[in-house]
Amino acid sequence: MSALRVLAVDDEPLALRRVELALAEMIDVVLVGQARSGREGLELVRTQRPDVLLLDIQMSNLDGFELIEQLDEATAPLIIFVTAHETFALRAFEVGAVDYVLKPLEFDRLRAALVRARDTLAVADQARRAAELRVLVGALRGEMAGEPAYATGFWVERKGEHIRTSVQHIEWMEADRDYVRLHTRDGPFLMRGPLSTIQEELDPNQFIRIRRSALVRTDRIKSIRNRGYGDFRILMASGEELRVGKTYVADVRRLLDKR
Repeated sequence: MSALRVLAVDDEPLALRRVELALAEMIDVVLVGQARSGREGLELVRTQRPDVLLLDIQMSNLDGFELIEQLDEATAPLIIFVTAHETFALRAFEVGAVDYVLKPLEFDRLRAALVRARDTLAVADQARRAAELRVLVGALRGEMAGEPAYATGFWVERKGEHIRTSVQHIEWMEADRDYVRLHTRDGPFLMRGPLSTIQEELDPNQFIRIRRSALVRTDRIKSIRNRGYGDFRILMASGEELRVGKTYVADVRRLLDKR
């Protein structure tokens, strides 16, 4: 059985490194190249002729959709999306992408996707695959139309290691000098602040500031307690009780009106 030739395209160096580590454990797969932009990835597709393209969606220079649109129909590789955007990835699967893998990348999940790609490669006609990819691009662009591009994950630090954590796993976050401490279901992590900059990347319908130094995820709030005299406390699903700053009580009251 010949090795599956794989090309990885992602503008995050740490994400590419994780792909490299994952593929190094697979004896039937060879990584023929890595690209940190869509334009560079397109050139490598043309020169390396990979069987499979591991492709991020949102990149500078040339995004994943634009790259797909410029592929040669006769030589188009199979596409596996490696993305932090769960909604787009699920839609891609529904309309016929070979597979999707969500970040942070799990080695076993990537292996399963590549097995699926090998099976597809054995029977699929290249021209038909290229046509299906163009349908996929149209469907994904439709999904993205009008949707704000909020962050779905962050690269964080713990014990000298950088890993990616999903926004869905964050319960609350607080400013910690030059950093922001994320409290997640996987434990605490640090990332460089300031908190206000990170807040701008988050969906305002999912996070609320409860004091100058803290944000909480609204769907992780278990209860809101009024102890009187303007002393509001929020009880999180984890059991932590957080104080609400006086200038943010009105925002918390509005949250109560919505619940």
